[in-house]
Amino acid sequence: MKYQRIQNLREDNDLTQKELSKYLQISPRTYSHYENGTRTIPVEMLARLATYYNTTIDYLVGRTDVR
Repeated sequence: MKYQRIQNLREDNDLTQKELSKYLQISPRTYSHYENGTRTIPVEMLARLATYYNTTIDYLVGRTDVR
C-alpha cells in the first residue's frame, strides 16, 4: 500500500523526509519505505503522524476523506 496522503501532507507542510524522520526518531530510509509502501507503517507510528498533522489514522490510510 502506498501512503500517498502521508507524502502529500509532508509536502504540503514543506517538510523533507529527513526532517520528519528525525521527529519520528527513525531513519530517513525507513520513512521513505513507509511513503513508498515497501514497508508497513506500525500503528504507533501512524498514531504519531496523525497527531503531528492533527488528523486521524483513518484519513492517513485513506479510509475517509475527512481530515
